[in-house]
Amino acid sequence: MATSVLTPTTNITTEQRSQFTASRTALGALLLRDVVVLKKDWAIFLLRTLIQPFLLCFVFLFVFPKIGQSVGGGGGASAFATVLVAGVVGISIMFQGVQSVALQMSQEFGFTREIEDRVQAPCPIWLVAGEKVLSGAIQGLISASIVLPIASLVHAKGVSAAISIHWLVLLTLVPLACIAMGSLGLVLGTSFQPRNIGLMFGFVILPITFLGGTYYQWDRLAPVTIGSFHWLQTLVLINPLLYVNEGMRAAFTNVPHMHLYIVYPVLIGFCVGFLSLGLRNFRRRVLS
Repeated sequence: MATSVLTPTTNITTEQRSQFTASRTALGALLLRDVVVLKKDWAIFLLRTLIQPFLLCFVFLFVFPKIGQSVGGGGGASAFATVLVAGVVGISIMFQGVQSVALQMSQEFGFTREIEDRVQAPCPIWLVAGEKVLSGAIQGLISASIVLPIASLVHAKGVSAAISIHWLVLLTLVPLACIAMGSLGLVLGTSFQPRNIGLMFGFVILPITFLGGTYYQWDRLAPVTIGSFHWLQTLVLINPLLYVNEGMRAAFTNVPHMHLYIVYPVLIGFCVGFLSLGLRNFRRRVLS
């Protein structure tokens, strides 16, 4: 007589998080880590945020009027103050994006290879780089919120900046500018070797700063010509900081500025271009 042995089978259902959930959790953890580090180093963050904008406003808007030094061209000191305040907000966003992303990344790609700890997170490699950009953009927003009131107040007697906030432009263009500058930091941080990171400031940051419209409006460059060709006004159009500063003037002042239907698309284009190049460089550096 044949006997059959019934072997009970147990259906074990293992709940596995989806790739999206795992990536979102990892992204949140990476951002939280940067926040904790920022809280511990808040004094350094404030110093690197405030020193340059404070010195610019102190020298140009306080010292120069006090000693009778001509500033601002035909528009006077107050008109120059209005232009400069928006410019120092833009330059603070740029420096924060570069320093918080590029400099930190140069350390992580250095001898210790700290970046390897990050890319072991349960998320795609590109998301680790994206977190760097997002962290830099958040720090840029914090920097702008700190710099604007300080830059608006550091003036000599009789000198004042005409601040007029346009909220729709502020709430849309400032975050876009922060992401663009964070993406620029990603490109620079993955393009320069850690031992050559000092060259970045001499060959890239300084030209961007002085030709980025921090101290003047773009249309003021029109008299600089060779024959009838406005060569400098044309050359600076490749500078991403120019569009950031012109956008800041649209957000915080009523002075003439570049048309916003130019500023928005160009900044979006810079975001896409910098992110694409930065993500490609980041992946190549990590896997090398």
